[in-house]
Amino acid sequence: MTKNHITSALREFLANDDTASIAAALAHLHPADIANALGELTPYDIARILPVLPVETAAKAFGYLPVDTQVAVATLMKRDDLAALIGAMSHDERADLFAELPDSLQNQLLPVLAQADREDIRKLAAYEDGTCGAIMTSDYATLTPELTTVQAIEKLRKEAPNKETIYDSYVVDDQRRLIGVVSLRDLLTKPDEAKVGDIMVRDVICVRAQDSQEEAARKIARYDLLAIPVINGGDALVGIITADDAMDVQAAEATEDFYRSGGVQDVGGDQKGYVPGMKRITNVRTASTFVLYRMRIVWLVLLVFGNIFSGAGIAYFEDTIMAYVALVFFLPLLIDSGGNAGSQAATLMVRGLAIGDVKLSDWGKMVGRETFVALLLGITMAIAVSTIGIFRGGPEIALVVSLSMVVIVLVGSVIGMSLPFILSRLKLDPAAASAPLITSIADAAGVLIYFSIATALLDMSAAAA
Repeated sequence: MTKNHITSALREFLANDDTASIAAALAHLHPADIANALGELTPYDIARILPVLPVETAAKAFGYLPVDTQVAVATLMKRDDLAALIGAMSHDERADLFAELPDSLQNQLLPVLAQADREDIRKLAAYEDGTCGAIMTSDYATLTPELTTVQAIEKLRKEAPNKETIYDSYVVDDQRRLIGVVSLRDLLTKPDEAKVGDIMVRDVICVRAQDSQEEAARKIARYDLLAIPVINGGDALVGIITADDAMDVQAAEATEDFYRSGGVQDVGGDQKGYVPGMKRITNVRTASTFVLYRMRIVWLVLLVFGNIFSGAGIAYFEDTIMAYVALVFFLPLLIDSGGNAGSQAATLMVRGLAIGDVKLSDWGKMVGRETFVALLLGITMAIAVSTIGIFRGGPEIALVVSLSMVVIVLVGSVIGMSLPFILSRLKLDPAAASAPLITSIADAAGVLIYFSIATALLDMSAAAA
């Protein structure tokens, strides 16, 4: 049954107040598929359906909904139903939802939540957005070093239903300081009398709660981890970040960088699969016309004024243009080539900086190599346009165009490569070295280079004649 069929059936069951049929229709669906079907309904209808489902299923499906939808549904649910739903949600998701709820609803919920849940929500909600603490969960398994493997397995067997993952268990001392990690495989394969402290890995890869969430995502990817522990300033274990949350962080960061590379300023909004603690990225399908306008207008207005420099350059060389009209034919071709080369170089550098392949200290090495590559590109492109130059304006114009092509591509590439480094040095996002920005800079530089070379060579040729 397709999503549309499920949604239509749910609407019909709701109209007839047939809760039994609603439960039966959704009984065998994955929570993500349930959320997909519910997403087409109004918050009021979703608030009527969730209490019909088993609370664990409802909590998982609810977690897949956009946060704005979650908040709208929460305000419509009965207090006891909402408290049960929040109690069954994963720790990180419920903390993020709670932080989004109106103060009045928070005050109504706190008295009916279990004390452990209240404390957990307050602790997780206290971390600043963008940090590891904001996306971690307190659903993790811990062991102590004196336990035998048999005792450890028995402890994990009891705790497993309530933990995010038990494939890795974190070993802590009596002050909850992280001292090691042990895998479920090691617990199962080592002798029964072996101590956890003897088989654990002591050199634990971890992050601190105030570290950036991108650092956690990078470490999870680099070391192929299922989860990474989070410690506080005193080395006490306070949570873990799982691989699926790290993937969501990377996807959200990639989306934000992609927007910026196109000169689009995100203004927030719905995001399905929103990561707790992450800035929400606008969903272009559901965003309003005004939101889409706000996303794009700032860069476009700034670049309009930036392009004035290109116009000023053309005006400065007006006499040259009037004397050699054939030059105008090649102007778009040349300045576009510089912008395209710069955008390519910037894309490579932004990606390299983002994943850690390139460091700020590599700038000297990278600019030298980029210069050589740009020269090869420029010479190749110059050869390609030289024939057109001869056909349109003769050998002199061909020489001007070919030489300009080499220099413009070289300058555009170096600009495109260097801007991400400069922005990173200034503690700004290198993705802001967007394609429109680089194109505008390269356009202005290209105009000046092209007509400067044309004026010098053609005037020299005229004087010699």
